[in-house]
Amino acid sequence: MACDYQDRMIGDTPAPSPTYAVEGHGLVKAFGDFRAVDGIDIAVPAGSIYGILGPNGAGKTTLLRTLLGIIDPDDGHRTLLGDPVPIRQARAIGYLPEERGLYPSMKAAEAIAFMGALRGLPLKVGRQRARALLTDHGMGASIDKPIRQLSKGMAQTVQLFGTIVHDPRLIVLDEPFSGLDAINQGKLEALIREQARRGVTVLFSTHVIAHAERLCERIAIVAGGRIRFEGSVADARDQLRPQVRLRTRASDGAWRRALPAETLAQDGAWHFDLPDEGIEPLLHALLEGQAGIESLSIERPGLHDAFVAIAGAAAAREMDGGKAEEAAS
Repeated sequence: MACDYQDRMIGDTPAPSPTYAVEGHGLVKAFGDFRAVDGIDIAVPAGSIYGILGPNGAGKTTLLRTLLGIIDPDDGHRTLLGDPVPIRQARAIGYLPEERGLYPSMKAAEAIAFMGALRGLPLKVGRQRARALLTDHGMGASIDKPIRQLSKGMAQTVQLFGTIVHDPRLIVLDEPFSGLDAINQGKLEALIREQARRGVTVLFSTHVIAHAERLCERIAIVAGGRIRFEGSVADARDQLRPQVRLRTRASDGAWRRALPAETLAQDGAWHFDLPDEGIEPLLHALLEGQAGIESLSIERPGLHDAFVAIAGAAAAREMDGGKAEEAAS
């Protein structure tokens, strides 16, 4: 990028980077009788892209705000960049809340510099970095345009640049893809990867499974204020067996006995879970029995399938509903 990032931290000298950028243990946050966060343990490795995945109302926003120190937990404790008092690390954090907000009359570059100033970045440096960010990402023509003249996607990009302009060590994004079209979603994904390549930890929440599957090294699946799964995307997908889809010329024969008991015949093909012993014994039986193999594919379950298995079909329907609303926006 054109801007100089050597003047990284403004204010206090940062402490050595911890193994985990964010940690929470036994976190509880209730509003009246409703537990939005209900005994959550979470650890976000430093330098990773980590996604909190769950339907609207699952407790994602409350969890993020609790981890950041915006609200205090009723029980449990947390550390942010190794600090047990998260608010002390505010200048090292870039936070994009779910509720967006920019001054409509403020020019794009000034809005970015202003957001940086709130994190201790001198306005002069913020203006230089803002111009570089906008130029480097194809928005140079918007530098001096008021926010009200920008499209929704461009305005949201400006707010994202304001989140990262002070060069934070941790970026926290609450539903960052909400309301963006496919093109701007792709640009945001590229920007997240760019920050991660620089060693920045990125923690974001989403109700769109595809974003988590493409971006995240680790995820937490949240439903009903609790973490139902925590681990890598591959680990989540491994909760389900790979699926086999087999087409044969013959419809019956001794080879049928080699198919697993739960095999389903659908759309002219046999469907079943990959057996524990692998596919080789079945292939042998099919060949010996002259089943006439036309096609055979082994498909690993996607994250959506894993989400259904982990969080339940009802939570998945809520996720799909949110995705449909986003596509219509």
